[in-house]
Amino acid sequence: MVEHKTWTTIDKTNWGDGPWQTEPDKEQWTDPETGFACLAVRHDRHGYLCGYVGMPPGHPWHGADPETLATGVHGGTDYGAYCEPDAPEGLGICHIPEPGDPDPVWWIGFACAHIFDIQPGRDARLKHDMGLEAIRFPPELGWTEAYRTIEFVRSQCAFLAAQAAKAAKPRRATR
Repeated sequence: MVEHKTWTTIDKTNWGDGPWQTEPDKEQWTDPETGFACLAVRHDRHGYLCGYVGMPPGHPWHGADPETLATGVHGGTDYGAYCEPDAPEGLGICHIPEPGDPDPVWWIGFACAHIFDIQPGRDARLKHDMGLEAIRFPPELGWTEAYRTIEFVRSQCAFLAAQAAKAAKPRRATR
């Protein structure tokens, strides 16, 4: 069982107020319902979070092209790879497996960097480097922008893990 760990490594002082100021920049845990290893990792420049679920060897999604999986997670799955062994521990898409945990896992992931997702690091750089306010969509048009919090990413990882568990179960033959 992967131990719950968090890292806070990114300097967010220029990003303004928001939930990102108190959230970890990386979190590792085991989904309690399925036993899959999970990660939330913040993009160090743009500030949005991404979520990942580790597919153990032998799982049908281990090694799969993430864009072929119809998962329904936020923005769809767009990442599939083994651990990034050379990435800094507090930033990389890699976990610290406990003795006996399956390894190497194939990370299937999604990003919270889509059209209506607020990216605090990018917005701060636009303001600082170019004197521009973040481009926002007029709410009167019915478009709602949101920062996708760590709680949101955890829930989407649980949703993805549940689908992965379902995909791992043998299907009954139909007549």
